[in-house]
Amino acid sequence: MTAEPIAAGSSAPATGAKYREITDEHGRVYRVGETDRDILGHSRKFMVYLPWIAMMAISVSEYAYGSAEDTLSHAHGWTQSNTFWILSIWVFFQAGIAFPAGWLREKGILSARRAMYIGSFMCLIGFLALSHLSNVWLAILGFGVIGGLGSGFVYSTCINMVGKWFPERKGGKTGFVNGGFAYGSLPFIFIFNYAFDTGNYHRVLDMIGAYVLVVVLACAFFFKDPPKNWWPAEVDPIARAGAGKGAASLAKNPPAVRQFTPKEAIRTGMLPLMWLSLVLTAGVSIFGISFQVDFAKEVGFGPLVAASSMGVMAVINGVGRGVVGWLSDIWGRKLSLVFVIVVLGLAQFGVIWAGKIHSEWLFLAFAFLSGFGGGAFYPMFAALTPDYFGENYNATNYGLVYSGKLVSGLFGGGLGSMVVAAWGYNGAYALAGGISMLAAVVALLLRQPGREAAAAT
Repeated sequence: MTAEPIAAGSSAPATGAKYREITDEHGRVYRVGETDRDILGHSRKFMVYLPWIAMMAISVSEYAYGSAEDTLSHAHGWTQSNTFWILSIWVFFQAGIAFPAGWLREKGILSARRAMYIGSFMCLIGFLALSHLSNVWLAILGFGVIGGLGSGFVYSTCINMVGKWFPERKGGKTGFVNGGFAYGSLPFIFIFNYAFDTGNYHRVLDMIGAYVLVVVLACAFFFKDPPKNWWPAEVDPIARAGAGKGAASLAKNPPAVRQFTPKEAIRTGMLPLMWLSLVLTAGVSIFGISFQVDFAKEVGFGPLVAASSMGVMAVINGVGRGVVGWLSDIWGRKLSLVFVIVVLGLAQFGVIWAGKIHSEWLFLAFAFLSGFGGGAFYPMFAALTPDYFGENYNATNYGLVYSGKLVSGLFGGGLGSMVVAAWGYNGAYALAGGISMLAAVVALLLRQPGREAAAAT
């Protein structure tokens, strides 16, 4: 281990605080000495709460969409397939922008604050398009493409912000922020089910677009990244000990052996495996989000059960992300990831069973499990990426992993509707359960690059 003090200068914070760089046995550099208050002027906890609030604001675009589709179909004259493909295109662009947005941020072309500003206005355009454009192709362009890109800018910026500010305990913090992307939609799920019709849809969608714009802009004003290689001073990155809460997590989830560029991360083979596992798992999750309300109605459950099942899914989807994020700091990231993917797969078969025996309480129970498994894997991938490849290129590396969701959106929503039409809901849910189990097998193959396999699990 080497340590070299560096006087405050042009690369140091405006406060004049000094830092030193520590190099471990693998050659990884840690910049220690500056506190979060030296850099931000306040606690880094703000870099958890502000991204969390912004994530709750944009969650309405995905998690409440399924509850709005019937009214949208009647208002604009769209078929069910039209509405599902609009969401699929939204997912494609929401996930697809993660990599280029990360690359622009790490090249210094696009700051975190500016990425959020751009995203907020694009989200507004998306809701205005959904409200006022009856031509399905224009709606796809406005909500699916522009709105999807806007949500992707916000999502990727918020997730990467947390990982940079909490490198020593990413699991719980990332899970908490990521959870907002699900349960933030809960009020809108019930609005779309009970107070959204062809007489007021213009006003409702316009107001939601304005709400997203204002909330994201307000949060973005305070966004700021830490310096490269920054590490909290209270936790020793070499001994993985100290007074900080993150010391115990580091023992189970050791930091990456070095900072991997995207090309280097791909060459390890682990990033492609993460991508494949996320493609499969996210496809199952998106399928559940898209079809649960319709399946509930198909088997004869009332609108309250249908809406409640989606509400339960959204809440547990979000809360589960925080719980599993915290759990991963104790169990380890990989074990926690495999656990939630298996739960997601079993829940798909449980939904079929509940529908066959027409049990409303069982249906809600498996909606609970589906929501839990269908959201908690996202923060696991978000935390595993810097755990394996470091924080300095995390916006780009995680952008590559998360880009798998653009493929998932196609077979989870649009292609999922085709499977439902051909095989029925039972066949589609059985296929989803099998795909989830395959994703768990792929996740079992993950290993931290450059470190012994025993230390990575």
